[in-house]
Amino acid sequence: MNMFRIMLGALCAVLMVYTAIVIANHGIGLFGVFFGDIAVMAWPGQFNLDFSMLLLLMAIWVAWRHQFSPGGFALALIAGLCGAIFLTLYLLVISIQTQGDVKEMLLGTSRAR
Repeated sequence: MNMFRIMLGALCAVLMVYTAIVIANHGIGLFGVFFGDIAVMAWPGQFNLDFSMLLLLMAIWVAWRHQFSPGGFALALIAGLCGAIFLTLYLLVISIQTQGDVKEMLLGTSRAR
């Protein structure tokens, strides 16, 4: 579990640095570029559509894990907007909260028992 946590931290750090560089060089105009690529119907758009579906599945899992509670919906919204930066931090936090119990990490506390 420690190696998994180290990997999560490293992935998050790399993505945060990369994101900061992109914002510094190109601004925060993500959505126009993202959805513009989808509208063109070329490979960059296909990748963005595929990625959007992964974000949606992640958000649904987060909401489900929290039993579709108001807090779960709030986390799901953050998950859908922040992607892997959210997921790496979320998994790191719940791995500590659950003391590395993977079943509890994936299902949530009430479903794992």
